Amino acid sequence: MKILFSLSFILFSFLIASAQAVVVEIPPPNYIRTVIFTGPEGYSGVPIIQLGEPILLSFDDLVGDEANYYYTIEHFNYDWTSSELLKNEYLEGFDNVRITDYENSFNTLQLYSHYELAIPNEKTRALKVSGNYLLTIFNDNKELVFSKKFMVYEPLTRVQVDVRKSRDVKLIHSRQVVNFEVQSPEFIIRTPEESVWAVILQNNILKSAIFNIRPQYHIANTLVYKYDQLTSFWAGNEYLSFDSKDLLGATVKIRYVDVQELYHHYLFEDQVRAFQPYTYNPDINGKFVVRKYMAEEDDIEAGYVWTHFALKAPVPFEDGEVHLYGEFNNFQLDETTRLQYNFETNNYETARLFKQGYYDYKYVFLRNDGILDEGFISGNFVSTENDYTVLIYYLPPGGRYTRIIGVGNATSLNITN
Repeated sequence: MKILFSLSFILFSFLIASAQAVVVEIPPPNYIRTVIFTGPEGYSGVPIIQLGEPILLSFDDLVGDEANYYYTIEHFNYDWTSSELLKNEYLEGFDNVRITDYENSFNTLQLYSHYELAIPNEKTRALKVSGNYLLTIFNDNKELVFSKKFMVYEPLTRVQVDVRKSRDVKLIHSRQVVNFEVQSPEFIIRTPEESVWAVILQNNILKSAIFNIRPQYHIANTLVYKYDQLTSFWAGNEYLSFDSKDLLGATVKIRYVDVQELYHHYLFEDQVRAFQPYTYNPDINGKFVVRKYMAEEDDIEAGYVWTHFALKAPVPFEDGEVHLYGEFNNFQLDETTRLQYNFETNNYETARLFKQGYYDYKYVFLRNDGILDEGFISGNFVSTENDYTVLIYYLPPGGRYTRIIGVGNATSLNITN
């Protein structure tokens, strides 16, 4: 009996350790705002860079006391478990050093310190290998503040991506299917059925990505992926947006402006769009851009604004919560994004602190069972413009880490049957 108990305890401990081995991003605390993590293209989101390209992280500390922050970089396998590589095998130079590039805000009601970290730099000179990486920020007490994932690839293959309508008649108007081929005429892929994985991201959102996609079959040097259900996404709807670059100006979206301890922008009421006809409205797929009217340096001159949202709903929705959703906080749902129902106005309402700029957002429904329903309020329309990114991971026989050997992109603007 003792032997069985010991074996059970060992197995349980092993399972716990395995579960803990998969790394997850740690969201920043409330005093850290406007985290922007970009590659050379300059847009916020999950950076997917070619080996040798730079990345840039910036963020604001609303305490504004010029605190010291440090960073580390770690390499991970395809499944986000720690790789076997030593630090000097994937990193030229060293990490665990202080971020020295920071400035205080200028002429703003909300004081803050703005930090920037560029890689490569004098200390961290280069990343040596492709794959999954985690950038972690610590404070003076070596306490973890937040972390961000990013991916580095080698252009060893050509990935051709097509976006199609679902072959299921019931879903043809609401889901988009991603088909793709991986061509490697000059790079030999051995045992692709066992050594190749694909990941698909919609609008560069890692949280909703489809993982562990194996090739259906291969012809000569081409791997073919022509799934229907396995590689399909809900189409969603175009994002809503607001622009707060002018603190005093009401715009098409901002109903009126109030000044208290900080500026307050009150947006016009939004409507539930799930049962309305689809209307094309160009967006930037959930991203945001910091900017201030007539500023010379947006990063330190843009102020912080309390932005008030209102979603019209005759009665409160049952069995779930309504949240704001966007890249402004890495698509994280928390108390700062939750809307409360106001029975006097028949609106879901909230206010959230944003740095001045142009922001995409939408309303999503988080069910009590933990399922996120993005289309519950906005709807799902096959004509919605979405960007898709396909990453190809490869673990060669005897290899010690998974490489990313190709990246492909496509947009649903060119969707076909």
